[in-house]
Amino acid sequence: MFGNKPTKPQNRIDSLVGAGTVVEGNIAFSGGLRVDGRVRGNVLTADDQPSTLVLSEKAQIEGEIRVSHAVINGTVIGPVFGAEYVELQPKSNVTGDVHYRTLEIQLGAVVQGRLVHQDEDKGKKVVPIAAQE
Repeated sequence: MFGNKPTKPQNRIDSLVGAGTVVEGNIAFSGGLRVDGRVRGNVLTADDQPSTLVLSEKAQIEGEIRVSHAVINGTVIGPVFGAEYVELQPKSNVTGDVHYRTLEIQLGAVVQGRLVHQDEDKGKKVVPIAAQE
């Protein structure tokens, strides 16, 4: 409970998929990743490290996203798993479920799927009962 403090989003971009670039395959990263192009594959955090994905307005990801922080302003076809925070900006269009702990949706964002809140304490509130003899 006390050791699971939320991580802060990365303030810097370590990697960039530039506009006009098409990546076919999965991307595993740590730190910050900005996508201005197109990715056909999953975008995942490497080794469960704190990570921030920024998807620009004209960018597209066809695949699963699993990061700690996601800022989406483009198109996603697939599920989004934000371990800490998901922000859907005005031009975002997500076709798939969005799993989040904290969610910010701006006016104009579109989600064609479910919004699923992930409770960090889920399953931790089980109290064991001592066996009686």
